[in-house]
Amino acid sequence: MSSSPNEEGGLSQAASNENNQDLLGKPTQSGAKANTPEEQVKLSRLLDEASPTSTSSYEMVDEESVPDPYKDVQPHWFFCRRADDSTSWLPFSREDSDKLENTYTTGNPDEEVVIAVDGERYDVHVKERKRYAVYWEQGPTEVRRCTWFYKGDKDTRFMPYPEDFSKMLEEAFKDAVTSDQWKKKIDFPTGETVILHNPKLIMQYQPIGLQDDWISSPSEQTRPRTVKRGVDSISIDIPDGEPDQVDHLVFMVHGIGPACDLRFRSIIQCVNDFRSASLSLLASHYKRAQQDGLVGRVEFLPVNWHSALHGDATGVDEDIQRITLPSISRLRHFTNDTLLDLFFYNSPTYCQTIVDTVASEINRLYALFKQRHPDFNRAVSLVGHSLGSLILFDLLTNQKTESEVPSGNPSFLSSNTLEQILTKLDLKQYLDIFESENLDLESLSLCKDSDLKDLGIPLGPRKKILNCIKRRWLPEDCKAAATLQIHNAEDPGELSPEQSRFYRAQSVTSAVDYEYFNVGIGQVSIDYPQLAFQPQAFFAFGSPIGMFLTVRGLKRIDPNYTFPTCKSFYNIYHPYDPVAYRIEPMIVSEVDLEPMLIPHHKGRKRMHLELKDSLTRMSMDLKNNVLGSLRTAWQSFARIPVAALPPVEEGEASADANSQEAQASAAGSNADANKGDKNADIWSKILEWPWAIHTHYLKGVCVEAESSMNTEQTEESEIKVGMLNGGRRIDYVLQEKPIESFNEYLFAIQSHLCYWESEDTALLLLKDIYDKLGVAFEQPQQ
Repeated sequence: MSSSPNEEGGLSQAASNENNQDLLGKPTQSGAKANTPEEQVKLSRLLDEASPTSTSSYEMVDEESVPDPYKDVQPHWFFCRRADDSTSWLPFSREDSDKLENTYTTGNPDEEVVIAVDGERYDVHVKERKRYAVYWEQGPTEVRRCTWFYKGDKDTRFMPYPEDFSKMLEEAFKDAVTSDQWKKKIDFPTGETVILHNPKLIMQYQPIGLQDDWISSPSEQTRPRTVKRGVDSISIDIPDGEPDQVDHLVFMVHGIGPACDLRFRSIIQCVNDFRSASLSLLASHYKRAQQDGLVGRVEFLPVNWHSALHGDATGVDEDIQRITLPSISRLRHFTNDTLLDLFFYNSPTYCQTIVDTVASEINRLYALFKQRHPDFNRAVSLVGHSLGSLILFDLLTNQKTESEVPSGNPSFLSSNTLEQILTKLDLKQYLDIFESENLDLESLSLCKDSDLKDLGIPLGPRKKILNCIKRRWLPEDCKAAATLQIHNAEDPGELSPEQSRFYRAQSVTSAVDYEYFNVGIGQVSIDYPQLAFQPQAFFAFGSPIGMFLTVRGLKRIDPNYTFPTCKSFYNIYHPYDPVAYRIEPMIVSEVDLEPMLIPHHKGRKRMHLELKDSLTRMSMDLKNNVLGSLRTAWQSFARIPVAALPPVEEGEASADANSQEAQASAAGSNADANKGDKNADIWSKILEWPWAIHTHYLKGVCVEAESSMNTEQTEESEIKVGMLNGGRRIDYVLQEKPIESFNEYLFAIQSHLCYWESEDTALLLLKDIYDKLGVAFEQPQQ
């Protein structure tokens, strides 16, 4: 049975009528009569409002589904850090990233622009996308302008895409946003596939050929990566940046070996951690001063001397390797590379190399820092760890004051030119190379062996030039003084009174017996170079200075002795450090002084130390109180019990005398009654004697112990321990951690390497620096 269009229209119309009636809630029969025109108009209006196919409904849906307009992604600059087999990308500070971005967007892309970052310790070549270290030798690292990031299932942090890959992703994302077409699959020429599900969900699928062969599951072969757009969409800590103002400069010299901690990190990495700790401590303990602009930052620069000693210049590693046994190779390699530095320093040949390297490196870093910070006019301090502290101690004891050293440049700079120096060395053929690089004698003194190697100068001429520069850089008076010390060792009568006070008699066959040590000589066969500045303070971490001075024959350090150019000296050590030794007993031997306890950076003692001190104090008080009470009780029982009571006042004594006279003159008839009353009074006083002992004896013992403790602390703080630190205390001890107190032997090695990460040590340095600048210290609230 076929139906015509009219019939179909009638069926459709009937269905529509039924639906309309249902919406109105008025059920009708299919053959019902049509409504009036007014009712039809009303019904049509209601349908327009309720029907999902109405125009107003479409407008509402369109308004809700309008996509967000496209916005340009905000880039952030990252640099690559490679350590062993791992590679990580770290963000620049917001301040440095903004500088790089402004240079990138406003500069000429064909010109190379260098931007100083990270407190001007690194330079970024924007066009080359490389980051170069300024103060130390380090290979260049890659730099990226990052906008897109990814992270796999096994990754701990998001990694940035290369810039060209990020550019293609950004174009695809822009097309998807503007056209509002998602679930878009993008195939890249490298084989990766990225699917844009929506603005919040973007996944990358690796090509199957790059998966491991042993993986057979399709789900594992196509395990995706999470893709994020913009640095704001990933969780990463971005620092704000370092203050431009430098309040103090500190050079840090490492100890034995190339590694400075248990993680086998270099001196550069350890100093970076120490610098970061100081920045956080400045923000917490000098917050108000930073807000007022009174505090900037303290710059810490590493001084590396190990590579120069074990490099190709000395050839000592090859000589040692030829005589090293093949067994236990790893242990012998560790010994050769680390422990032998102690013996090298006691060797006149290699000690000269070590001392010259440390002094020249400090002077080079200081000159370079002044060049990059021409307005810097603040003080400079030195920090030495382990053997590095001994090197600095010997350097500082052999410095000359301004009155002893003639002002101006070294003598060879005024009397000789570069051409004359090269002529004397028979190396005039290299003069053109130096002139082409605009190198004079002053700039040549800042060059290292690697710099001359880059100029194409062979090894032999390089060593001759550097040795000449190193020797001639010393003022003539300094070399004459060193020669005079050696010459006058055989005739002490020719020494001046100042020299004779620290004179050390030279003896070959007999033991050395003297009271004071000639700390101005150090090792007599060494020519100690001069520093280009006078340090404000010297901090020794885990230092064996006391042991080495004792081995050299030291009996005592003169309390009036000070470094010629440095007025402050702090000996900081961990209580379990096996390498550390004290200094104060060598100055004040008649008094047994405890070292000064370094406060915790949070302003309190560690809990286990507070508990330990409380238990010790409690046991001492209990011991004194119990002994005192027992002694008093025994004396009370040994004689009349009344004697155990405290003496009565004068008024009470006269009253008792009058009562006794009255009792003596009483009638004999009352004698028995008085005798009974007296016995009762005696027994009552016997029962009261414990309270009298507690009130008058035990309390007196506690007050006496407390007063003696306060007196001891006052006397200890008033004792001067010589002028090596301006009359202040020298030895400072760190607080051990609770876990370290369980077994001090287990944490012995770690205790010697803990100073680089110790916030308490960093705070002690900052407090000394800013106390001398007159900046108030703020203890943060807990």
